[in-house]
Amino acid sequence: MKKLLIILYLLFLSCEEEIVNTNISGQVFGTTYSAIYNSDVNYESQFDSLFYLINKSMSTYMLNSDISKINRNETVKVDEHFKNVFLASKEIYRITEGAFDPTIGAVVNAWDFGPEGKIENLDSLKIAQLMQVVGLNRVGLVNGEIIKPSSTKLDFNAIAKGYGVDVIVDFLESKSVTDYLVEIGGEIRCKGINQVKQKEWKVGIETPRFDGQQSLLKAITLKNEAMATSGTYRKFKVDSLGNRYAHIINTKTGYPSKTNLLSVSVIANDCMTADAYATAFKAMGIEKVRTFLEKHPELKVFLIFENDKGELETLSINGFPES
Repeated sequence: MKKLLIILYLLFLSCEEEIVNTNISGQVFGTTYSAIYNSDVNYESQFDSLFYLINKSMSTYMLNSDISKINRNETVKVDEHFKNVFLASKEIYRITEGAFDPTIGAVVNAWDFGPEGKIENLDSLKIAQLMQVVGLNRVGLVNGEIIKPSSTKLDFNAIAKGYGVDVIVDFLESKSVTDYLVEIGGEIRCKGINQVKQKEWKVGIETPRFDGQQSLLKAITLKNEAMATSGTYRKFKVDSLGNRYAHIINTKTGYPSKTNLLSVSVIANDCMTADAYATAFKAMGIEKVRTFLEKHPELKVFLIFENDKGELETLSINGFPES
């Protein structure tokens, strides 16, 4: 009997030892990433290779990336990563009636939020000139090549992080990994549970703070979903008069968003979709978001905004989880 108990004890230990999470983190896309998944195989080198391909395709910060060449009007046969993001951008541009628009890049640069620095002595005339070539409807994909007006520039920074998360997820699933959480710069996608803790994945939503400090507003459970957040409380500029300018540019006017909406979190089936809609909703404003989401119950949304008294308020739409 004693021998049998020892054998059972050893079997229990061996089962426990099989439950292993690998945790990988690093730098990518100008931010940080992390991946926790239920396997003892370290895929860091494979992740780095995938990140390299995405950067080579779509990084506006790399002079020799495909998107940089396209913005210089060089002829390029784009890869599958570029096609995936371009076609998704086209669809979300159409559905949001232009609120999400990757051709706003030149205007983003003009306001000194992009990789090329600001245009000196920026005025309404220069903004109007730049806006004449804004509009993803002007851009097409023909035989693997991007066709666009010479002055139009593409910038996928508002969707590429989410896409990068999905690429890593697709890789993990190709390796039969069924429990994971992947995050790039706060954009998250997860599946299954944390096997070591035997708990569902919990993710946090920050309280908007303009002093650079971090504090948690709430923690929610994500179940086989992705979440992306877009806000103005970290990336903003203040002019000489004390006016605060958000990094989200209104694609209709060419000016930074002036809104009481501070943070938008979107839950969707994939992170690329969540990422793009989080940006679009930030530009749309609260009432337009409410109306839009009546027709799109597949998107769960959490808004943080300032009321007339300058106090923070929140709004959950389409069943965004409370905890």
